[in-house]
Formats: sequence, C-alpha cells, structure tokens
Amino acid sequence: MFKMELKEILGKCDHTLLAQTATWEEIRALCDDGVKYSCASVCIPASYVKQAAEYLNGKLAVCTVIGFPNGYDTTAAKCFMASDAVDNGADEVDMVINVGWVKDKRWDDVLAEIKAIKDACKGKLLKVIIETCFLTEEEKIKMCEIVTASGADYIKTSTGFGGGGATREDVALFAKHVGPDVKIKAAGGIADLKDAEDFINLGASRLGTSRVVKAVKAMEG
Repeated sequence: MFKMELKEILGKCDHTLLAQTATWEEIRALCDDGVKYSCASVCIPASYVKQAAEYLNGKLAVCTVIGFPNGYDTTAAKCFMASDAVDNGADEVDMVINVGWVKDKRWDDVLAEIKAIKDACKGKLLKVIIETCFLTEEEKIKMCEIVTASGADYIKTSTGFGGGGATREDVALFAKHVGPDVKIKAAGGIADLKDAEDFINLGASRLGTSRVVKAVKAMEG
C-alpha cells in the first residue's frame, strides 16, 4: 500500500473536468465527489463557476481556468476573465502564460501580464500554467524566476491539452528554482495513486487530475 495516507493525497487534488463537452450533470457529479473525498477544489470551465459555487455553497473551493488552453488571448481579455470568474464565485484561477512571448524572450511582458492577472483575481489564489511540454529547460527555469517575482501563488506544469503533461523531472526542477512563497501544481497525465504520491514527494502541493478520485472509487469497489 502507499506510504502516504489516501486522505492526504486527495486533500491535494484539484478534481478536474475541463473537456469541451462537459455538461452540468457531469460537473455536479464532480462537485459531489470533490466534497465526498475532501479534495482541495474542483477545477471546471468558467461557464459553470457560478452554478457550481451556488451548488457547493462553500463546501469546497471552486477553481477555473482562463486563457485556456492556448494562453494567447490579450492581457486585457485574460484580466477580464479572471475578474469575471472571481465575481462568479471562483476561489482559485489557473491562467495560461503566453508561450509565444516566452519564445520571443519578452520576459517583461510575461511578468507584467501575470501581475495584472493577479491583481484581477482580487486576493484569490492564482496558479500560473507554463505548459512545460513546449519549453526548454532554460525557459522553464526563467519562468520559475518570473512566477516567483510576479506574486502568483503557484506555478503549474501543464494544461493537459498541450501534448504533454506533468513529469517528475519538471516538478523537481520547479522545486529547485521557485522562491519559498511559490507552491507547485502538477497537472496532466497523473495516471494513478503512485504518480500522485511521487509528485507530492517531489514537491507538488496540488495535483490537477480526475484519476485519483477514480482510482480511490475503484478500490472501494
């Protein structure tokens, strides 16, 4: 069995459903499971935030995504999305960086955008998705520095829509290069409880996945 308590693993999970086809019935079931298994949050499309926040009524944090999954919306559009999500009841916002700006080495623009979105979150948690599958090691390290400087709460590996998800190497790299106030979220491709335990041991405080709850339900039979 696992060295880590199941409760501890589940408590770090953002129980996630971001499929384009997600229906309210599926989101509601996700919310029910999130509460039942004491997850950290449910991570859902922005269009369901208000409904989910009202349905959950404070029993569980609601997380949503903005600039998702490509990250190339304008900063003004992303700030509106973040502000709108918070107004609708989101407790946490996961944003996608502009990967093209990283490739162009527009570091000041990348930093300014994250800071602007953090302001738009009105004190709620901001997680910054850097989409590691598209970045070189040097770019990943630079993004650790930028996220640390931005005042964002978390650096996050992946959207799960970019062709690659979290890797153990990337989480270990983050742990080495982010500042003490920045937490780590691993997302995309977390297949089972062993993966979850490994990512937590490497330094992840959050896991973006639906499979951990599914695995626990399967164990319950």
